[in-house]
Amino acid sequence: MTTPDTGGPAPADRPVLIPELVSLRADLPADKDTVLTALAELQAAAGRATDTTVLLGDIHAREAQAATGLPGGIAIPHCRTTAVDAPSLGVAILSTPTDFGADDGPADLVFMILAPAGAGKEHLKILSTLARSLVKKDFVAALRGASSEQEIVDLVTEKLNAKKKKAPAADANTSAAAPAASAASSASADSAEAAPAKKVTRLVGVTSCPTGIAHTYMAADALTGAADKRDDVELVIETQGSSGTEKLSQELIDEADAVIFAHGVAVREIGRFAGKPVVDVPVKKGISDPDELIDRAIAASTAENPRRVAAAGGGDTGGDDEDEGQLGWASRIQQAVMTGVSYMVPFVAAGGLLMALGFLFGGYNVSNVWETAVRDFALWNLPDHLEYTMDGSTETFTSDRSGLMLYLGAVLFGGGTVAMGFLVPALSGYTAYALAGRPGIVPGFVGGAISVTLGAGFLGGLVTGIIAGLAAGWIQSYKVPRWLASMMPVVIIPLVATFITAASMFLVLGRPLAAAMDGLQSWLTEMSDGSAWILGIILGLMMCADLGGPINKSAYLFATAGLSTGDDAALKIMAAVIAAGMVPPLALALATAVRPKMWTREERENGKAAWLLGASFISEGAIPFAAADPLRIIPSMMLGGAVTGALSMQFGAMSRAPHGGFWVAPLMENAWGFVVAVLVGMVVSAITVIIVKQVTGTTDATAAATGAPSEPVAETVG
Repeated sequence: MTTPDTGGPAPADRPVLIPELVSLRADLPADKDTVLTALAELQAAAGRATDTTVLLGDIHAREAQAATGLPGGIAIPHCRTTAVDAPSLGVAILSTPTDFGADDGPADLVFMILAPAGAGKEHLKILSTLARSLVKKDFVAALRGASSEQEIVDLVTEKLNAKKKKAPAADANTSAAAPAASAASSASADSAEAAPAKKVTRLVGVTSCPTGIAHTYMAADALTGAADKRDDVELVIETQGSSGTEKLSQELIDEADAVIFAHGVAVREIGRFAGKPVVDVPVKKGISDPDELIDRAIAASTAENPRRVAAAGGGDTGGDDEDEGQLGWASRIQQAVMTGVSYMVPFVAAGGLLMALGFLFGGYNVSNVWETAVRDFALWNLPDHLEYTMDGSTETFTSDRSGLMLYLGAVLFGGGTVAMGFLVPALSGYTAYALAGRPGIVPGFVGGAISVTLGAGFLGGLVTGIIAGLAAGWIQSYKVPRWLASMMPVVIIPLVATFITAASMFLVLGRPLAAAMDGLQSWLTEMSDGSAWILGIILGLMMCADLGGPINKSAYLFATAGLSTGDDAALKIMAAVIAAGMVPPLALALATAVRPKMWTREERENGKAAWLLGASFISEGAIPFAAADPLRIIPSMMLGGAVTGALSMQFGAMSRAPHGGFWVAPLMENAWGFVVAVLVGMVVSAITVIIVKQVTGTTDATAAATGAPSEPVAETVG
């Protein structure tokens, strides 16, 4: 068994661990934040970290992605950070174990692993070498038994400087089962009475994690270590981490009986594994249960109808197959649409903000003259006030600005307009990509462009993305002769899938979808004119229902898709969506500041960060609170969001920018209404959540930190 990756020695000029960075038998409370702060302060005191605030911010950001607790009482908080300029470690052996999110309980051995923000592969190999050593029980036992800080340093240094045995080169390019087969053949020749050779299942796998420093390599070593102890399996792992990746050869993949994906980010070039039986789990599962995953992979290799890597090579698998089997088509399509939305958002953000800045510089009517300004003028030939006519009118109007301001506004607005033109094609193209991998991109983008041409808008983009993805996946599922296989992803699949998508729109779906889009636009206009507050309530509830989940994203997509029309109704909807999305983090920040005893220490710290997150329209800032107490938090947030949405629509706030929160308020029309709506909704949600927690009983910070039984806090609201 081999993992195609090697470790490396620490830099000679500065060891990654010194006694000053070790806290032996640390007498700290059972609070994760306190432990992380203590380790960060060790780094600063030793001259390794330049800014503990930055360091802790980066560590907490990584902790928010996924728990860093591991089986066996180990925790490995880690990150890349600008607070250090070389790899550095910190170690704490805790007297009182602290919860870092491991399934089997709190950790007493904590390693803080830090990499510079721009760390090269050699630096990252040092850290990954240490991380993968923590799956070795003898090494962990030696650390726990150490009697001095220097002994800890010596144990770690020995591991970092040990030269890892390199497997024969053939292992990375040929079947790993060959040596086993040869040995079995020799044994059979030596003894005529030897038992028949046991069937060996050939497995390959991929491990990865968001930072690519620790979990990636620990999962790989846990899996290969478990396979080394068995005689019924051969396993080769590809580590897709930060310290370098040596890819599995296609020959090795083709000969494998099944695949194990233990990952926290999308598997790169997943199409290489198309059609293989697969076990697909989060990366931590590879560390905690390697034998179980191997057993599941062996079972999948002989099952009649196993889950397989999609022939389409779906682009965003994320380790979601804990025990639930293969995702149904409805779930796959829902995930694909969410992927399309996530890839579309940068186009919307860039385009919308550029357009908003264009209005700021060029004036309210820059949209009518920008093409003339950028086509006929330049920095050395600036325009004067430009004339234009409105559709359906012969009356001539004049731009309210001229000169450099008008020209810069036209450049900004023009760039934003072009970027917004990619909104529907990007939505369609990346939805198809999520269903079919790279072969789905061309038919998806073409389908989106056709949707724009026919006036079907984002509804057409959603439909064409799904059609293109399913068509490309269907074509890719066919087994073709080897001579034709190389042409499939480059010529055949894009050609046929694009034809299917285009024909579907031009011949059948285009006009009905365009009519539906026109009807939707008319309904929005009527609602924004007559029953604006009802529409605002609906949008506010959707934005706060799941805080960044599918419902929230659907409302956001609904709003951003209308920006391309530029009419007042769409701009009001955009402002209402932004305002309502800001309410949950701001309300919880206010609640933790006003009534701190109602919240745990960790929640109070999250509340401090939520001020900035809420002000920037990042609804996910409320997720830590909602995850811990959804039945009380989410309804309280929805109430304030509904109030904010209704007020924003009623006040007529309009936003041409699709993101930015308070920071883009100067670019809005009726910005005062936007600000008032946010503040009122924030107060409503904060008061509601305080009352709900007061009435139903809450947990004080001390009880939460120590694990003692919670008692209702005897305070009154006010």
